[in-house]
Amino acid sequence: MGLGIFFIFLGFIIAFVGMALSVLSSGRRRGKGKVGGGGLIMIGPIPIMFGTDKKWIGLMAIIALVLMALYILLMVGVQP
Repeated sequence: MGLGIFFIFLGFIIAFVGMALSVLSSGRRRGKGKVGGGGLIMIGPIPIMFGTDKKWIGLMAIIALVLMALYILLMVGVQP
């Protein structure tokens, strides 16, 4: 199995587990809660980050740095 296919399946599994945990934990919460979130779009090595507060932006920045480093390492290794 290729590495790309593995990451696609891993993404589906992570999304499914996240949804299942969200559904299972939503029944236990009562009262008002605070909702937050963030996202990261990578266009090549360039990150576009967004979030609802500083905590999420910081997390997206860390993830972006890790992905950019991984991208650079993989591109250096591909050179003929």
